[in-house]
Amino acid sequence: MTVRLHWFLPTGGDGRTLVDRHAYAANRAASGVREPDIEYLAQIAKAAERLGFEAVLTPTGTWCEDAWLTTVALAQHTERLKFLVAFRPGVISPTLAAQMAATYQRITRGRLLLNVVTGGDSAEQRRFGDHLDHDRRYERTAEFLSVVRGVWGGQPFDFHGEHYRVDGGLTAVPPDPLPEIFFGGSSAAAGPVAAEHADVYLTWGERPQEVKEKIDWIRSLAEERGRTVTFGIRLHTISRDSAKEAWSAADRLLADLDDASIATAQSLLGASESVGQQRMLALHGGSRDKLEISPNLWAGVGLVRGGAGTALVGSHGDVADRIEEYHALGIEHFVLSGYPHLEEAYWFGEGVTPELAARGLLAP
Repeated sequence: MTVRLHWFLPTGGDGRTLVDRHAYAANRAASGVREPDIEYLAQIAKAAERLGFEAVLTPTGTWCEDAWLTTVALAQHTERLKFLVAFRPGVISPTLAAQMAATYQRITRGRLLLNVVTGGDSAEQRRFGDHLDHDRRYERTAEFLSVVRGVWGGQPFDFHGEHYRVDGGLTAVPPDPLPEIFFGGSSAAAGPVAAEHADVYLTWGERPQEVKEKIDWIRSLAEERGRTVTFGIRLHTISRDSAKEAWSAADRLLADLDDASIATAQSLLGASESVGQQRMLALHGGSRDKLEISPNLWAGVGLVRGGAGTALVGSHGDVADRIEEYHALGIEHFVLSGYPHLEEAYWFGEGVTPELAARGLLAP
């Protein structure tokens, strides 16, 4: 098992600050935020491809551009880069999603990966007309993925469940290759869905011991079902030529944050039903104190940002050490990002990637 590196497309805006529209429920960019126009996103995609990243994750939600449309456009600006497209299964027909994936694979010559996001924020779900509660959303996701895989089989497929009834579902020409399905979730309702349907179980960046517990949990559930699941982790990175420079860069990300901004963001994030989000919040408790929660693992991003709230901070060697540590636990996919995403891609690609290659962790 080698390390597989992926980057991130900031389709909600980018910049040198953590204070932007992602942190607050308002579709209004703060001063200095780079707009996510196609020219800027193409710069990041081309840089990721040049630097050897396998794919880029594109998020889903109210405050970002649609991932399907954005990435299929960016595929025309790149040659090999794959696109890990995030989408919510509750707001699209599973048969249509399967058809879209098949078309996407043909248009891009096999460069699609899928990130299925069940959703942990009821207010966000209701914006899209989804009124199911947390656990029932995971039940629906399981049915959704059953239908998607069924209609990819090349023959008419019937499915009669609580949430979907499909008669003769079919993709006339199934995708080739079938896209890998990435899936995350920390709740009791999420585990069986991952074990039954995911190719890659994706966790946010927690302490190594906590990540190991998740791996053991999902691996055990998958083995009970006669399946094998691989594992990935979602992290930010701040890598520099020296540890001192890296920690100074981390401090600068928080320099324009006052206590009121942190409190507002924490209140909004605390309302999420997502167990994973609550685990992120528990890492720092809303306090600036002791944000290095494990060697080189910094929880500062999560003070104001939802989702992945931790970063690997340190010299290129330090960051490579931590990646090697997670890899030894069973993590294969590293889905990384940093602010701004264009510059941080180069810091990582020109600093950490050669370290990983020298250790024999990357495929030739």
